Amino acid sequence: MSDQRPSDPTERYPRPTFPQQDQEHPGDTERMEPRPDHGESSYRGSGRLEGRHTVITGGDSGIGRAVALAFAREGADVLFAYLPEEEKEAEETVRLVTEAGRRAVPVACDIREEAACRELIDRAVDEFGRIDVLVNNAAYQMSQPDGIEKISTEQFDRVVRTNLYGMFWLSKMAVPHIPAGGSIINTTSVQAYKPSPHLLDYATTKGGIVTFTQGLAATLVDRGIRVNAVAPGPVWTPLIPATMPDTEEFGAQAPLGRAAQPAELAPAYVFLASDEASYITAEIVNATGGTPLP
Repeated sequence: MSDQRPSDPTERYPRPTFPQQDQEHPGDTERMEPRPDHGESSYRGSGRLEGRHTVITGGDSGIGRAVALAFAREGADVLFAYLPEEEKEAEETVRLVTEAGRRAVPVACDIREEAACRELIDRAVDEFGRIDVLVNNAAYQMSQPDGIEKISTEQFDRVVRTNLYGMFWLSKMAVPHIPAGGSIINTTSVQAYKPSPHLLDYATTKGGIVTFTQGLAATLVDRGIRVNAVAPGPVWTPLIPATMPDTEEFGAQAPLGRAAQPAELAPAYVFLASDEASYITAEIVNATGGTPLP
């Protein structure tokens, strides 16, 4: 009989202070210190998504890569979207999915464009015949410490089109191809409830995702399609050094004293995608490191 003790969540992963590591968007996982953990050596599947066909946006790195890895090790095929400039990151996700014995279909796609969203869903249907799980995870942010006066129309447009328009278009286009028992999982944020002043536009979209999730769940309940969301707190992904000027103390504000690693978020998505969550819809799963949310 094993006597292995559970790990202390405050010490399981590195805590700040981190080295300063300025990067340009979209960021580079290999240059991050410490390197993010996507579950490469830790996630163990148990067949909970066997035979499922899944679509994930932002699947090249961060939370998206961790979810793709977990889905594959649970038995799902994975089609994932990534920006063209993130091809190197996407290749690593492909490697992880294929090593798990599942199909990996990478699609370069800018979800800010409706036509690109249509092409993504069409490709998924061509590849799989149906979509069992859609994960709307791709997001964009850019810190503006000087407030609303420094948020340009161009930045606001990019944040809203990436975080809201893309989710809306992909959900609308995917629904006809999602059978009863399928699900949509959106990525919102602690920012939806406790907005940071320097992320005003990003926080606004994350609040919209909460409302969209709950409203769409009510719309689709009679069709047997569940819609839920995950609300992470601070997570150590390439988006952070690429969009925030000061990363040394990133995550220290969480009660657990550190940022989450992507691997710590993936199990929530697996649960919501699985039949074990068959009575759960219109819910927001909070994974904030101890920050209480409504």
